[in-house]
Amino acid sequence: MANMVGQRGIKTGSAGPPIRYDAVERCLASLAEQAAALGASVHMPRIGCGLAAGTWNRIEPIILRTLCVRDIAVTVYEHR
Repeated sequence: MANMVGQRGIKTGSAGPPIRYDAVERCLASLAEQAAALGASVHMPRIGCGLAAGTWNRIEPIILRTLCVRDIAVTVYEHR
C-alpha cells in the first residue's frame, strides 16, 4: 500500500484547484521505483480527480510516463 500527497487543501479557490500535478508525478515516480523492485502491480482509483479537482486527461499521461513506461501493470478503477 502507498499513500501519496499530491494536493494542497481540498477546495478550489483563487489559486485554482488543489491538485499539484508535479507532486503527483514525483509520487508516482517513487511508487514506480518500489513497484519495480518488488515486481508489484499498481491498483488505484482515478487519483487526483475527486476533491483535488484534477482532470483525468492530465493524470493519465503522468501514469503512462511514470509507471507504464516501466512495464508496471496498472489497473485503474472507475467509481460509479
